[in-house]
Amino acid sequence: MADKFDPYREALVMETSTVWPEECADWDLNRRYAVEQKLHAEPAKASHIEYERTHTGFCRILTVTPADLARLKM
Repeated sequence: MADKFDPYREALVMETSTVWPEECADWDLNRRYAVEQKLHAEPAKASHIEYERTHTGFCRILTVTPADLARLKM
């Protein structure tokens, strides 16, 4: 279940992770890296965001959606 963007948790994000859909499985690593950088740079605009508690803070998990790709024009 997706969370809402949370400024409090964002201040405590120590790790990031990205979940990719099957239709992006054939993308090369450079293209994926570019999209990940853009998505994680503006997490408030992400369509699907989750926060997972870790020992040192939180891990932000973004799931790439078609809406995100359209917004980034990818």
